[in-house]
Amino acid sequence: MLIWTGLAVAAGTALTLWQAGRREAAAETRHPPQGQVLVVGSHRVHVVEMGRPKGSAPDLVLLHGSSGNTRDMTFRLAPALADEFRILIFDRPGLGYSSPLNGTGATIRQQADVMRQAAAQMGAEKPLVLGQSYGGAVALAWAVDHPESLSALVSVSGVAYPWTSPLDPLYRLTSSRFGSAVAVPLLTAYVPDAVVSRSLQEIFAPQAVPKGYAEHFGTRLSLRRSSLRANARQRANLLEEVTELSQHYGSITVPLEVIHGTEDDLVNLNLHAEGLARDVDSARLTLLEGIGHMPQHVATDDVADAVRRAAERANLR
Repeated sequence: MLIWTGLAVAAGTALTLWQAGRREAAAETRHPPQGQVLVVGSHRVHVVEMGRPKGSAPDLVLLHGSSGNTRDMTFRLAPALADEFRILIFDRPGLGYSSPLNGTGATIRQQADVMRQAAAQMGAEKPLVLGQSYGGAVALAWAVDHPESLSALVSVSGVAYPWTSPLDPLYRLTSSRFGSAVAVPLLTAYVPDAVVSRSLQEIFAPQAVPKGYAEHFGTRLSLRRSSLRANARQRANLLEEVTELSQHYGSITVPLEVIHGTEDDLVNLNLHAEGLARDVDSARLTLLEGIGHMPQHVATDDVADAVRRAAERANLR
């Protein structure tokens, strides 16, 4: 029985790893990198450049949220601003086609520093920086730690303050050693498309997922083993990191535009957006009535207007 059990486990493991690898290869073939890969220190950073030529317009950096990649920003928001800005869209460490910084989960401050260095490599010494959801926390860390290296800040549904709800069970599992070794390959290999579709609907609620978004974004890129592990570790560490960072928001002096949907069930409006409006003197809050967590796709014009206001306040236009 022990021999047969061992053989069955070995066969199941081999099948899972083969299926996971097959799905990852298919995802990367269908959704290859759209931009170029920079080397920052010993790390690869994937960046997509859009919009106006270098030097002809203000530089705008876009940072995606949890489980995201550059394609989230190239779907609607970047095209809406491409005539007015030179746009740099980065894959955060460990996600998309950027390499992880470490095996414990890159902190928001480490990520901000790498993004800052990558932007400087591209000739953007003082860009306007926009972060959505988790990316909003990275953008705030950029402003706190490197205030001289950005001109203005836009937080879209951004995470900013410590919360009281427990970590999602999925992230508790996948950020653990056991979950990373066992659960992550199983998720990559066997999660059905229906589950992925339902997850997207929950993220966009109460709005519908825009037509064509799932195919453009490449949901299977987020289900690769490396991306699942990096995202899980980042999410597991975020509460502690935000708790510490939030003590320094009073030092932010660059123009800050905060834009948030009133029906966002994932990042609480009162805690995060109104907290920034209270604690940062330069913050201006815009509420989007009836909008959920993804305004960059379902209220694109409003988000684009917030970017324009930030640029005007920073005398970039």
